[in-house]
Amino acid sequence: MPEQETARYKIFIAAEAEAVWDEITKRGDLQKAMFNNYLDCVELAAGEPFRMLSPSRQLVSVFGKILEVEAPHRYKHTMAFTNIDEPPATVTHLITPVEGGVEYEMLLEGLVAGSKSGKQMASGMVMIAKTLKALAETGRPSFGVRLLHRLFAVMEPLSPKSVRQEHWTLEQLRSRKA
Repeated sequence: MPEQETARYKIFIAAEAEAVWDEITKRGDLQKAMFNNYLDCVELAAGEPFRMLSPSRQLVSVFGKILEVEAPHRYKHTMAFTNIDEPPATVTHLITPVEGGVEYEMLLEGLVAGSKSGKQMASGMVMIAKTLKALAETGRPSFGVRLLHRLFAVMEPLSPKSVRQEHWTLEQLRSRKA
């Protein structure tokens, strides 16, 4: 079995726990902190598969299975990229009320040491946390993140056919390991 790593990132957010929770579990609208994707699942409940859809809803970047939902403090799921054939990792979002706001923590477990997906997840979690903070505190992501979202939209037609949503339906994901 390959060596595994863990990554952790914590940040203070001057907002109520429910506001942070709503942003990371939002369905039906873009999750700007999650790379401007839609969270797609039948139900936000343990055991349910999910996928993250592009703004056009034509591409799937990430898929996994929901492991725990304890609103508004803990959301845990597996996660794997559709374009990288590597084992899933486990992602835990923790929201802890503190004076003046919350401490938001993202924990990544089971990252394959030195893997492409592990590196992407570890660097992506910093951007997710900082964008979540900006959204909760100001109502919008930073200018750089907004530019990145536009770049993703421009690049979408160049994405491989293998990540199109018809290859990653929720029904298909029910039988997958992640």
